Amino acid sequence: MDSPRSEIGFLFDVDNTLLDNDRIIADLRRYLMREVGTGPAEHYFTIFEQLREELGYADYLGALQRYRGAYPRDPHLIAISSFLVNYPFANRLFPGSLDVLEKLAVFGPTVILTDGDVVFQPRKIERSGLGAAVENRILIYIHKERELDDVVGRFPAEHYVLVDDKLRILAAVKQVWGSRVTTVFPRQGHYAHDPDILASYPPADLTVDRIGDLLEYDILTLLGAATAASDSRRE
Repeated sequence: MDSPRSEIGFLFDVDNTLLDNDRIIADLRRYLMREVGTGPAEHYFTIFEQLREELGYADYLGALQRYRGAYPRDPHLIAISSFLVNYPFANRLFPGSLDVLEKLAVFGPTVILTDGDVVFQPRKIERSGLGAAVENRILIYIHKERELDDVVGRFPAEHYVLVDDKLRILAAVKQVWGSRVTTVFPRQGHYAHDPDILASYPPADLTVDRIGDLLEYDILTLLGAATAASDSRRE
């Protein structure tokens, strides 16, 4: 059932916004190197990146399925699957992630808004504790920036605060929603520090070094960031 209309809705990405996905990938790489060796490990990540290019999101289990086609008799396949499914995602939450969700929930519904597959991404959200933290208000799309009408339909609000580590996403949503959204850019993860990406998109309304920094902002300052940024661009 869709939610009643709110004054403010808070939309949070997962990977490298609330959860340190770069460390998860590094842990997986170390595990594969140890279990199957350098060549097969690099082959998996080649497939992984190819699949991400095709789909637009990371598909760990889909990459493992394709990897299986190249190594159909590999006895490590079950262990690799178990490593992924049972990974301790809660240990990879960025400091302050749950505190930020708790603080902002006082002012409006907090919603997970992420891209991903329909098996591993929900598992990640559940096992990290993020699902419970947002009372299971979870939206998972293939390209979330193309589904904003569905977001509004399910969690209607007068104004949104979108927190995402990808400037591309923030810029795309800003273009559609304009002053209706405050975009927040936590500079976490490899996308957030890529100089080519930073040069390719306009800055967010608010940039913070880490997600936990949002604990230092009161709600009026946070909401006013969009107006302040707009005024700054006109000067």
